[in-house]
Amino acid sequence: MFLHSNATSHKWAFGAVAELLDNAVDEIQNGATFVIVDKITNPKDGNPALLIQDDGGGMNPEAMRRCMSFGFSDKKSKSAIGQYGNGFKTSTMRLGADVIVFSRHLNNRILTQSIGLLSYTFLSRTGHDRIVVPMVDYQFNTSTGTLEILHGKEHFMSNLSMLLQWSPYSSEADLLKEFDDIGAHGTKVIIYNLWFNDDGNMELDFLSDPEDIRSSGETKKIGTLKAWKAINEQHIAHQYHYSLRVYLSILYLRLPESFNIILRGRVVEPHIIANDLKFPEFILYRPQCGGCVEGEVLTTIGFLKEAPQISFHGFNVYHKNRLILPFWQVVSYLDSRGRGVVGVLEANFIEPTHNKQDFERTSLFQKLEGRLKEMTWEYWDYHCGLIGYQVKKKPRVSETPQISSHSTPHSGKQHPVTLNKSPPAIGSMKAAIERAERSIPISQRRSEQGLCVKRKGHDDLIEVEKAKRQAVEVVPLDISGSQLKDPEAVNLLQENKKLRLKCLEYVKWEEQLNLKVTRLKTEIEEVQREHERMMAELELMNKVKDEKNV
Repeated sequence: MFLHSNATSHKWAFGAVAELLDNAVDEIQNGATFVIVDKITNPKDGNPALLIQDDGGGMNPEAMRRCMSFGFSDKKSKSAIGQYGNGFKTSTMRLGADVIVFSRHLNNRILTQSIGLLSYTFLSRTGHDRIVVPMVDYQFNTSTGTLEILHGKEHFMSNLSMLLQWSPYSSEADLLKEFDDIGAHGTKVIIYNLWFNDDGNMELDFLSDPEDIRSSGETKKIGTLKAWKAINEQHIAHQYHYSLRVYLSILYLRLPESFNIILRGRVVEPHIIANDLKFPEFILYRPQCGGCVEGEVLTTIGFLKEAPQISFHGFNVYHKNRLILPFWQVVSYLDSRGRGVVGVLEANFIEPTHNKQDFERTSLFQKLEGRLKEMTWEYWDYHCGLIGYQVKKKPRVSETPQISSHSTPHSGKQHPVTLNKSPPAIGSMKAAIERAERSIPISQRRSEQGLCVKRKGHDDLIEVEKAKRQAVEVVPLDISGSQLKDPEAVNLLQENKKLRLKCLEYVKWEEQLNLKVTRLKTEIEEVQREHERMMAELELMNKVKDEKNV
């Protein structure tokens, strides 16, 4: 009953699959280069089973026991996605009644192989009142070239008997054959007796698309829909609910080029949501708690390329590179206010729930939600005219506004558009922006490109304007719908767009250099491991040669 109730924390099958992929991604630091997600056939009954396999470091017998038990976690790294020691159990039991794990581990020339079974079917049918996990362990004897059993023969035979009775395999030879494609090290997870939904269909649909795993129950035919509805149905913001391939394409903010997610024989191509945006803005937010800054978040916000035809909006919030909230709707738009506005950010200063499908509802999270609402409305108010919506005019303070402690810096018709005379260095621009933002309250910050800044008092205004002049030149420009046809206004907007693209190129160059450094480090580690392996083989050959000579 505990296994069953614990698994219900995953409301979504794809979320459970993602939890298992997190374990493989965490193994990148141990040399993992791929994770395979595929459908296989249960050899005992011919039913579909789910395979998840990686070539990471694998688990030794002790690590395997901690993996199959509850509340243990070996992940010390701050960058590790998993940390609670419960994800493997909850996710596998969410997808099926039973799971068998094969893991091979090599350390200090000691090669071990472990097999473990976590079976709801076994426990319920045998009437156990506690969770029993049958496991068998082997160690490779280099001198004899054979596998030796560990932990005593009586213990081994008892566990092997349970494995053969309740797993998909009928003999020890069949079990050991599953290690043939693992390689020198790695882990293979096979989930079988997969769950069915309330309609009596298997929850995971392997038949609709031979290169995908889909969520059962999607019966809509795109061809029969109206054009505007078809665009929405085919968009990634809708498809990730039903297509595992689409969901996995946005699951991680960045992955090394040396690592691939392979779904049903084809590599999943990463999809960068920020690249789907037009008229993008970049807004810096520093969350505070108790007067202390908790972190720094750079949010990319813009309209989806399909706007205004598309109806989706919301923020894609990542934590430690992992997507937690996809297209999180922070506002319920009325009169289309906010329609098509999408953002991307990585919020490492708040903690996700244990199923990684939401965040803990702390005060920091609530502050983030409030700030994202402000961003959505601010962006919409000053950019909706660019995609054809009518700009609602703001009340004008005066025809020629003067800077004072009682007036706003712009009239209702004029909004600032930032233009760079020459591409500034990223570091200097960021520093200038930070100086500007520190001089005003967080709740009143605005994006530099096209967003108005509310200011309190004459002194705040002067400091902000000085700082911004060091980074960019602010040129008042009426971008209302009636003047979008003005050649000068169009030229200014085009110039601004070119300079933004130039700035994005600098950021991409930096990311590419970081990826190259990571790849080189991985290659060096692989060479070192290959060298160690060759030295071990050489030592073994010399030992055998010496024995023959004797």
